[in-house]
Amino acid sequence: MNNEKRQRGDFSGISKKFSKNIYDSTKGRLRMAVLKRDLQPFLSGQPRHVLDVGAGLGQANEWFLERGFDVLHTDISEEMVEAARLRHEELGLAGNCRYQIADLATLASNESQFPIVLCHAVLEWVPDAETALAQLNALLEPGGTLSLMFYNRNAKLFANAVYGNFDYIERGLKVKKTVRLSPQNPLVPEEVENIVHKLGLEVTQKTGVRCFHDYLRNLDDQQRFDELLAIELKYNQQPPYRDLGRYQHWLIRKPENEQ
Repeated sequence: MNNEKRQRGDFSGISKKFSKNIYDSTKGRLRMAVLKRDLQPFLSGQPRHVLDVGAGLGQANEWFLERGFDVLHTDISEEMVEAARLRHEELGLAGNCRYQIADLATLASNESQFPIVLCHAVLEWVPDAETALAQLNALLEPGGTLSLMFYNRNAKLFANAVYGNFDYIERGLKVKKTVRLSPQNPLVPEEVENIVHKLGLEVTQKTGVRCFHDYLRNLDDQQRFDELLAIELKYNQQPPYRDLGRYQHWLIRKPENEQ
């Protein structure tokens, strides 16, 4: 299957490039550090079942596997799922993990529910965020928590204004030629929150991811990682800094009485 016909968000054929561009960079290291801080209360709790939707190479669910949680690792890319399985085996973590090649619609149709659902950097790749959120809701058991990270359209617009990409902004942030690693459906946080409330869910925590990193005038300062991370962690749950995060990470709870 050629690149043009692949489903958006399917990184088959470029898993190594994906890993290098996303996780081997300062932006990727910041993302993972922020996520681990936010998820620490769950990691410190009683081991439970975890569903990871669009799990990629499985870096985030490794934290749960290390603590004895049972994880269902899913992705639409067979290559990514196999790479994650091999990675987990090397780390001695594959014993508590099941692997499934599936999209969100397929998972939601199985009627299984989980107390913890991870969905990181997936929503911006799907054509209909409202449908995707409804499917995630169906996968979440009453009293459960969804860890949702999505690409922030407001931050993308702001960053491009800072970069002087005024024509791009006038085109509605639309590019002439898409790039496989560049999300094409960034989301407005207010619109996401409206959908969440419509589904009867509650946002219990909001965090901005890369609130400062992407706006540094001197790019060499991105390499001052420990200093930058400390500032990010200090301010990334406080508005207005939180709202400038290139990604938003929200913890979303489903009421206990939900049927």
